[in-house]
Amino acid sequence: MRGKGTSRRDYLKLMAAAGGLAATAPAGWAQEAAKKTMAAEEPPPDHDRRIQWWQEAKFGMFIHWGLYSLIGRHEWAMEMEGIPIPQYELLAKHFNPKLNAAREWAKLARQAGQKYMVMTTKHHEGFCNFDTKLTDYCAAKQAAGRDLVREFVEAAHGEGLRVGFYYSLMDWHHPDGALCATDEGARKRFVAYTHGLIGELMSNYGKIDILWYDVDWPLSAAQWESEKMNKMVFELQPDIIVNNRNGLPGDFSTPEQHIQAAAKGRAWEACMTLNDSWGYHKADDNWKTPKTVVNNLITCAHGGGNYLLNIGPKPDGSIPEETVSILQAVGKWTGPNATAIYGTERSNFNQHVYANFTQRGNTVYAHIENWPGDTPAEQWLSFYQPPSVISFGGFRTKVKSVQLLAGGKPVAFTQDDLSLRLTGLPAIAPDQPATVLVIECEGQPVMDRDYLRKNRPRFKAGIS
Repeated sequence: MRGKGTSRRDYLKLMAAAGGLAATAPAGWAQEAAKKTMAAEEPPPDHDRRIQWWQEAKFGMFIHWGLYSLIGRHEWAMEMEGIPIPQYELLAKHFNPKLNAAREWAKLARQAGQKYMVMTTKHHEGFCNFDTKLTDYCAAKQAAGRDLVREFVEAAHGEGLRVGFYYSLMDWHHPDGALCATDEGARKRFVAYTHGLIGELMSNYGKIDILWYDVDWPLSAAQWESEKMNKMVFELQPDIIVNNRNGLPGDFSTPEQHIQAAAKGRAWEACMTLNDSWGYHKADDNWKTPKTVVNNLITCAHGGGNYLLNIGPKPDGSIPEETVSILQAVGKWTGPNATAIYGTERSNFNQHVYANFTQRGNTVYAHIENWPGDTPAEQWLSFYQPPSVISFGGFRTKVKSVQLLAGGKPVAFTQDDLSLRLTGLPAIAPDQPATVLVIECEGQPVMDRDYLRKNRPRFKAGIS
């Protein structure tokens, strides 16, 4: 993962441009990769059944934690600062977090309203947080002396949360991690090592719900043998879902550090940091506010997607105080407003200047992110009477009822061919950071501002 506005896709473009890696790969690989990409536009078999729970869950916790946490300067410190491998390896002799630190993460995730957790089992640095037979560069054989991934799985299940494993294909530590791009023997060794580690992860921890690949540098999907990789994964974990970062489409797309809905019918998940770093960065104080987090969650749900929000625990596994404060505040909103987020479907509505929308069937949830309150115009315009008024132009479907989600208080409304007006509302927002209005419609909700623009009665060029 990358931080501060740079996604892994941006990074890979830069790497390809700088190193000419495509030119060094055998021509047959490129041709085979192109053919398979064209033939594999659909998600893996049994997609709808496997992904149903995830599409209802909407909100997950990402955890980036590894040797880089000891440095406290972002998870890319090894590469960005050019730390020699023998020096970096010394960190493994000092990475000994407190026992069952993951229980704090899982408890916080549940409090925040997150329904699943995804942890870095191996990041780009190459260190495995799990016990493996394939290398001694792992938590169980170094200072920690135990399997940190197992503690994570047990903690998540203890809070009733689903479990996901992040796995970086790129590896800065393995001797074949870069050589594999130009040496076929190195490629075969490194791919066998990679498939072996993934096989262990899929075999040793019970039911796993998500496999979250990352950074497929420096090989193509064909060179990674990604189809064989996914086949093994599904054989070992028939109910799992996989993302699109091993060169294949997978079950869902993964926009990073921004929200971009995929084409209708395609599952997607926006992954974001809580500040500007994935791993622990003690100097990074650019924290998102609870309001920003809630608004991002609403926007993802509006587009039919999920929101995977990251935390970067300290070296001992404890959570930065700012992270705890923000996520607890988010949880105070997600709890009473759960029905407006979880299990909702992609909304047909465009965003409003002060509102966003989610929906389920014939019910629209209007999330008023910036409560308009009263206006001086209410003394001159009957449109804003009785105050305070919230209006949605182009609301075409007949409305049966409107109420505040928090508390269930009915809201008076009027509707004509051009707008839905909600009247008599308080001047101050009833809920923070967003107030949800439940709008029950007689049929499939439709908002059409083009209709409003074209059919609004017009009079003359001057004052009417």
